[in-house]
Amino acid sequence: MTPVFFEATVLRSELLTPGMMRMTFGGEPIRHFLGTGVPDEFVRLFFANPATGRVHLPLATADGRWTYPDGGVDALRFGTYTIRHHRPDVGEIDIDIVIHDGGTASAWAQQAVPGTTITMNQPNGLYALPEDAEWQLLAADATGLPAVARILEETPEHIQSRVFIEVAAADHEQELPFHPLANVTWLHRSGNGVAPSRMADVVRSMPLPATPGYIWAAGEQRVVRAIRKFVRQELTLKPERYQLVGYWTHNNEDWKERWNAVPQAVKDAIDASFSSGRDVETVRDEYYATLEKYGL
Repeated sequence: MTPVFFEATVLRSELLTPGMMRMTFGGEPIRHFLGTGVPDEFVRLFFANPATGRVHLPLATADGRWTYPDGGVDALRFGTYTIRHHRPDVGEIDIDIVIHDGGTASAWAQQAVPGTTITMNQPNGLYALPEDAEWQLLAADATGLPAVARILEETPEHIQSRVFIEVAAADHEQELPFHPLANVTWLHRSGNGVAPSRMADVVRSMPLPATPGYIWAAGEQRVVRAIRKFVRQELTLKPERYQLVGYWTHNNEDWKERWNAVPQAVKDAIDASFSSGRDVETVRDEYYATLEKYGL
């Protein structure tokens, strides 16, 4: 049986821009790393809890959900990151990590040296371009940039791609893989915790072809929720026509305080909804509406 969690070793690191560092991992487990083949595939990196000095891991249930017997969910310290490159021939993977002031992963990446180890889990992926799609709209902040790059790298030649990426500053731009039908716009000093995000407004104002397509967006969770509301309620796209993922939360500590103040009965109702077997997208609509109600 493939282990859920395994240890990877830092081989080298490279500063790509002032806002992004590439970490290359290897080691015996990486030689047997089974990629999903999905371009936005991701893993979670688990870091030591500074209060306990050790890495806390969840347990995965039969249905794929996590339980938290080792100190509870609050003991975990982890981040979710895209596999930018997988080189199975040499047993290496690259993970690009956003560099910023504060933040567990950012501090770890800047201090890690060859030989440093990190615990990660098996990959998963979400991007699923429909077979009949003729175009795609990709929108992301810096956290979604590695996934956008890999998506473009693996996009069929006949697909038209309109791409918007918001970064903290102009020198945070990266050279993206060439695609003959890709049009890329960089939004400088936008989102990323440095300024209000323009991503939802850009998606809303973008004229979309009448032909079949696909929308993929990743970034701060409130921004992505706004995009999702537009896609669901105004464009009325079917679930197979979009994938919208909240990668991080601005002012996360404040968010946690607000979440802790939500009545337990409301949290129980949320858990029951996700376990009810009802349409997942409808349940998500209700969940996000509840978050907005409580200022989350």
